[in-house]
Amino acid sequence: METKALSFALSLNDLTNNRFSSNTPHAAAKVSVFTVRCSSSGSGERPWKNSDARLVLEDGSIWRAKSFGASGTQVGEVVFNTSLTGYQEILTDPSYAGQFVLMTNPHIGNTGINFDDEESIQCFLAGLVIRSLSISTSNWRCKKPLGDYLAERNIMGIYDVDTRAITRRLRQDGSLIGVLSTDNSKKDEELLHMSKSWNIVGKDLISGVSCKTPHEWVDKTKQQWEFSKVPGEAFHVVAYDFGIKHNILRRLASYGCKITVVPCTWSASETLKMKPDGVLFSNGPGDPSAVPYAVETVKNIIGKVPVFGICMGHQLLGQALGGKTFKMKFGHHGGNHPVRNLRSGHVEISAQNHNYAVDPATLPEGVEVTHINLNDGSCAGLAFPAQQLMSLQYHPEASPGPHDSDYAFREFVELMKQGKNRTKESLHQLSAAQALDA
Repeated sequence: METKALSFALSLNDLTNNRFSSNTPHAAAKVSVFTVRCSSSGSGERPWKNSDARLVLEDGSIWRAKSFGASGTQVGEVVFNTSLTGYQEILTDPSYAGQFVLMTNPHIGNTGINFDDEESIQCFLAGLVIRSLSISTSNWRCKKPLGDYLAERNIMGIYDVDTRAITRRLRQDGSLIGVLSTDNSKKDEELLHMSKSWNIVGKDLISGVSCKTPHEWVDKTKQQWEFSKVPGEAFHVVAYDFGIKHNILRRLASYGCKITVVPCTWSASETLKMKPDGVLFSNGPGDPSAVPYAVETVKNIIGKVPVFGICMGHQLLGQALGGKTFKMKFGHHGGNHPVRNLRSGHVEISAQNHNYAVDPATLPEGVEVTHINLNDGSCAGLAFPAQQLMSLQYHPEASPGPHDSDYAFREFVELMKQGKNRTKESLHQLSAAQALDA
């Protein structure tokens, strides 16, 4: 341990902040000499963390911050999420693949991490950007702090950055590509070049988050979170995994459905061989125009069984019907977006996570817009009764968010019930016709 000595000489008058009186110009100053000894470990560390990370956006702006979680250099699209809580569900939502998620709520991490709130088996987002990282956790379900969780999953995070200013920039200029780095050897110009050289548009992101083989899903919503009556009749649903969230599957199971989850590349013919009562096209990340194979699958299933599309599934249905999708300025991300149900007139507070939308003007006759987003008037739901089709741009399972839209699962069950009745009626008519011919 190194010890340093510093010597000081101060006059008594200096200590008392007095000056020599004009009537005692020749008075002698009393001087006190003392030594202060300071000990140091030599590490030079301060009791607080220094800025050690940069977020460089493609518009040339550079944001200094402090890192937590993993270290390194990562590129992604920066989007902001307006949810007040639920950061663990957001971290594990596969729809955020390729994106940095900026939380507009300033204080993040106070509930820690638990094993029940995950929406998939891993984190798919590129990084997390927050204003203030909680130094403690206060939830009885907490098993570990947020920073440890991100480090274990090799996800980068930064804090002590002006998230309000970045959000205003994204609202003005639209979503921006950024590079997050803790590598001091990389110059700002190099990181800026990386941000301008990468593009999320046109990339197939669902193949990287989908399951690889079919499997059965049986878990229901846990009793303490259950809030709706479970119907008695069971229906077999084939769920296409474009990045499906666990709570979508739990809600379907809670409504009495037997669920087979299949990969995004699973053929329509194989699905129809399974004779499902209905097919779910799930949420997922990225550009729906970048996955024509998925659009083709949807085309070959529409009209043969009842179908329900959520988020990416909604966009794929729109394209399969002949409509077009477009990239929004900064998308919808958060658990507090108002949506109007045009059929009932009710307003729902919804959970949303998407950067693309269906253009309703390009849809064929017979397709009905059932919901609109009240923030910007964009299409938030579709129905095509003749083809036994329904879809929502947002997340009826919420997680995080309110459960205003959970009724959509019940409507899908009713759609499958109608489809089964139609099949029975057709078989009955066919049997009757054969009997007459005999």
